[in-house]
Amino acid sequence: MKINIYYGGRGLIGDPTLYVLNKIQEVLRELNVSVERYDLYEFKNNIVTLPQTLKDTDGIILATTVEWYGIGGYMHQFLDSCWLYGDKERIANIYMCPIVMATTYGEHEASKNLTEAWEILGGRPITGICGYIADVSELEQNAGYERVIEKRTEDMYRSINQKMPIFPNSNQAVKQKITFTQSLNLTPQEAEQLSELASDDLYVQKQKEDIQELASMFKDLMNVKEPDSTMFLQDFKEHFYPQAGFRAVYKFIMPGTRLPLIIKVNHTEMECYYGDTDSVDVEMQVSTNVMNDIIAGRMTFQKAFMSGDMKMKGDFKVLRTLDLLYVFTTQKA
Repeated sequence: MKINIYYGGRGLIGDPTLYVLNKIQEVLRELNVSVERYDLYEFKNNIVTLPQTLKDTDGIILATTVEWYGIGGYMHQFLDSCWLYGDKERIANIYMCPIVMATTYGEHEASKNLTEAWEILGGRPITGICGYIADVSELEQNAGYERVIEKRTEDMYRSINQKMPIFPNSNQAVKQKITFTQSLNLTPQEAEQLSELASDDLYVQKQKEDIQELASMFKDLMNVKEPDSTMFLQDFKEHFYPQAGFRAVYKFIMPGTRLPLIIKVNHTEMECYYGDTDSVDVEMQVSTNVMNDIIAGRMTFQKAFMSGDMKMKGDFKVLRTLDLLYVFTTQKA
C-alpha cells in the first residue's frame, strides 16, 4: 500500500499539523505502508506537476494549517492543478484523509472544504483529524491526543486496505457534468504534458510574448487608426501661457491610439506632436473624452488626476504646472 501526504502549511516551527503528520507517518511505517510526503511550499514553482504523483497511490492525506482563514494558498493551487490536469479516472479510486489543525478559528470549515473538493474531483474522502491547537506543546504533553492520532490513522489504513465503499454524493455529480478536462478531451498523457509545460517558466513567458505579438498583428489588420495629426495640437498652441524659467516634457497616452501626444516646454517655446521621446518628466494616461473636457474648460489636469480620471507617473509639481501653462476657459454658447 502507498499513501502520499500533501502538506499545505508553511513549515513553521511549532506548526501543530507537522506534529500530527510525523505521528501519522510513524504509525503507517509500523503498518508497512509506503509513505511519501510533499511539502507544497517547497514545490511552489512546480505545484501544477504534482497531480502526476497521484498515479500509483492508494490513498492520500491532505494536510494544512489554518493560521488565519481557510486552507491556504498552496493547498488551493494543488487542488486547482488536480482539477485542471489530474487524471480523474485515477482520482476516482483514491481515498483522501483530511488533516487540519488550526491556531485560530476555522478548522472544521477547512476540513469540510478539503472533503468537498475531493468529492467534486470524484475521489473518496474518509474521516480525518481536525482540531484547535494554540500551542504545539499541548499535543506533546497529552498522551490522549497521541492515542487519538494512532486510532484515526489505523482507521484510515483499514478503510484503504479493505477498499471501503463510499456512498455516492451530489458533489461528485459536478465532476461528471462540468469537469473542465473532459471538454478538452485530453488523455492522461496529454494532461501530464500540459502540466509540465505549465510549470516551465521559460515556456510560459515565450507563450505570453507570442500572444502579445499576435495581438499587435491583429490590431494592425483591424486598421487601428492613428490619431488625427492635428487633434488637440492647435488647442495647446493657442492656450499656451509660458512660465519663466520652466522646462518640462509631458507625455499623454490615450487608449485606442497608437502614438502618444508629446508636449515639450522650454521657457517661452513649446512643441507638441504625436510620437515618442526618450525621457519625460510626467507620463499621463487619459481618455480622449476627459481630454476633450479639459480642452473645453470643464475640467483641469489636476482635478482629472485627483478624481481618478487620469493616471500619472512622475513629478506632481510638474503636473500641477500644466494648469498654469495651458489655461482653458469654459466655452460660451
